[in-house]
Amino acid sequence: MKVLLLGGTGEARELADVLVASGCGVVSSLAGRTTDARLPVGEVRSGGFGGAAGLARWLQTNPVDAVVDATHPFAATMTSHAVTAARQVGVPLLVLRRPGWSAEPGDTWHWVDSPAEAAGLLPSLGSRVFLTIGRQGLDAFATTGLWTVARCVDAPEPRPSWCTLVLARGPYDVDGELSLLREHRIDVVVSKDSGGPATSAKLEAARRLRIPVVVIRRPPLPSGVAVVDSVAQAAKWLADNFTR
Repeated sequence: MKVLLLGGTGEARELADVLVASGCGVVSSLAGRTTDARLPVGEVRSGGFGGAAGLARWLQTNPVDAVVDATHPFAATMTSHAVTAARQVGVPLLVLRRPGWSAEPGDTWHWVDSPAEAAGLLPSLGSRVFLTIGRQGLDAFATTGLWTVARCVDAPEPRPSWCTLVLARGPYDVDGELSLLREHRIDVVVSKDSGGPATSAKLEAARRLRIPVVVIRRPPLPSGVAVVDSVAQAAKWLADNFTR
């Protein structure tokens, strides 16, 4: 069995470990947008394919038994391209998406559908903002007029002048997040519904400090695709469908 694994997430690296250990051939594809990315085991390619058409050409030139999309839950364009290309070439595709977060007692969450909607809501919730949405979508907050800390793995280009930039890579712990929120006197947090434990500590910290959180919903998945929410389920799906 040979699999094209669209990666860049912790789940993708874990699945690559499992598949390579079982003797499966794996090509992990990374977007190449993050410097010093943590590389998975097995063969790795970096950079885009050139849209759905480019990915379809790659699949025709490099036959695989299946494509597993284990990209970030907000990588909607890549997922759309993967679905289109896999259907065009006739290659089975599985989407691996970690579960989203759920509010717990003590949380004050405000759900929105986009960074622009989040930015519009902020002035009614606070005046000192902690943005934890990565580089994508930051521009939507540039004109809120609110004091803002934005945390990213890599600095946006051009570097924004309207916010204080913190460059850091998860996983984060609750004590560290509490210190950051207190140090900057944050009174509202903005987060994507990324899910997973690596960046969830900010939600616990906000809960303890009774700080409201604006949560951006995930983009919907294309219809008609097979979806699992864990590495174990993805490995089972591949084994059930392709082990001979």
